[in-house]
Amino acid sequence: MAWFKRQSGELDTSGEKKVRTEGLWVKCENCRQIIWKKDLEDNLNVCPKCDKHFRIDARSRLALLLDDNEYEVFDANLVSTDPLKFVDLKAYSSRLRQAQADTGLKDAVINARGKLSGRPVIVSAMEYAFIGGSMGAVVGEVITRAIENATETKTPIIIISASGGARMMEGVVSLMQLAKISAALARLDEVKVPYISVLTDPTTGGVTASFAMLGDLNIAEPGALIGFAGPRVIEQTIRQKLPQGFQRSEFLLEHGMLDAVVPRKQLKTYISRALEFMAAA
Repeated sequence: MAWFKRQSGELDTSGEKKVRTEGLWVKCENCRQIIWKKDLEDNLNVCPKCDKHFRIDARSRLALLLDDNEYEVFDANLVSTDPLKFVDLKAYSSRLRQAQADTGLKDAVINARGKLSGRPVIVSAMEYAFIGGSMGAVVGEVITRAIENATETKTPIIIISASGGARMMEGVVSLMQLAKISAALARLDEVKVPYISVLTDPTTGGVTASFAMLGDLNIAEPGALIGFAGPRVIEQTIRQKLPQGFQRSEFLLEHGMLDAVVPRKQLKTYISRALEFMAAA
């Protein structure tokens, strides 16, 4: 064998050390600049050149909002029963097992109790890496339980959306979740408990058509794709060219679909002030 690997690098038989550089750099999809990965992570995965907000996982979302990254996870063991025994290029059950192995989650959402700037909150954070953050029966049930818990304990709830929409592998069972979650939010509204919806890239399909747009305050990260059908589908349907930036968060804010677009660095402070205002009201 001509060489062997060590954790700190690579060493050939002549004793010359070679530094491995793969994975240390990231290319921004927006400005095309090459970024040192650690610099990107230190900047909360926001491009320091053009301010593009890279996608982050659900655990990073919780760490971003909850004090000292301390929280209690609940309803974490629910799993799909694959009600339709669905198969496309591969069995849905196989896709589930792979997603669970890749993310360490049972499904595409995490429920957590913690504190935000000292105030108790409940957060449901969706995980896009789990089958595109799609909403099946488990995601719908977990989010509904979080809302019901918020209703019973009078605790403000924050739902962070990152989803391609309803999970087609569960058919109408998935579509039922839109109504179930919306009904739970109506009961939450009756007892006047604040609900803040945070829309990230992407928030589409049945998630946008239900709970993502039902917040007392609907806020989004910069540049997030938000909509029901995708822009290409809409263009093909209406046979018209869509406006520049259509379905991006800034466009939706300009047209009254959002209350605010908030950079990731300011998100915790913004939500904290919003909750303080709602509590006073």
